[in-house]
Amino acid sequence: MEVKILKKTGDKIRFIIEGSDSALAGELRRIMMLEVPTLAVEWVDFVKNDSILWDEIIASRLGLIPLIFKPKYYKLKKDCNCKGKGCSHCQVTLSLVKKGPCTVYSGDLVPSDKKVKPVYEKIPIVELTEGQELKFEAIAQLGLGRGHAKWQASIVGYRAIPKITVGKRGDKKEYVERCPKKVFTYKKNKLKVAKPLECNLCMTCVDLSKGVIKVETNEKDFLFNLETASGLKPKEIVFKSIEILKDKLNEFSKDLRKLK
Repeated sequence: MEVKILKKTGDKIRFIIEGSDSALAGELRRIMMLEVPTLAVEWVDFVKNDSILWDEIIASRLGLIPLIFKPKYYKLKKDCNCKGKGCSHCQVTLSLVKKGPCTVYSGDLVPSDKKVKPVYEKIPIVELTEGQELKFEAIAQLGLGRGHAKWQASIVGYRAIPKITVGKRGDKKEYVERCPKKVFTYKKNKLKVAKPLECNLCMTCVDLSKGVIKVETNEKDFLFNLETASGLKPKEIVFKSIEILKDKLNEFSKDLRKLK
């Protein structure tokens, strides 16, 4: 199995996995979305809330603010040495004290760990008018997207890479113009497949050529598009997902050996 990175930006990554199958591709996608631990607000202790919004609504908004953190410094509560009681290794406190008139933003949160901060500082939480005050302490902890959407690490899509072949009598410029994804080029009276990864299997070229052009799905090579929905970088999510998948396979192997 080989991995080829096609494009990488601050919050997105596009890559190909070759020599795999649909079962492995689907499991990897699920892990990248739902099983990579991320940090999000779980508990909020309100000292004062004079705003127009109820405590529950503000708490819900706080939970959906993605937080940047150092994965190696934090553990899931169930895996922490404190046995779930709560300590600096499994949770972080975010405090806030604001008086109106003003708009309270995510950047106003003061973390107990300076390495933790919101991904975006201008996420609005609530607007305070003259005389209104908001004061609380929020506890953020690691969690998994399968438990709640606020811990979802990323948004991932994948598809099989199509195999496109041009047969005899398939060299027509019309196919270049009619293809909605501009997959083909026409040079020196020859039709060539220039961008196979852009093909969305609409089959326009197949219908026009009456089968001279063939488009088949390749069930061994897959194109992945990942966009982070958390404080983790796309590269961190991919590497962590592979580690989790390896652990799952090792655990499965151990269970199989126990069978008689």
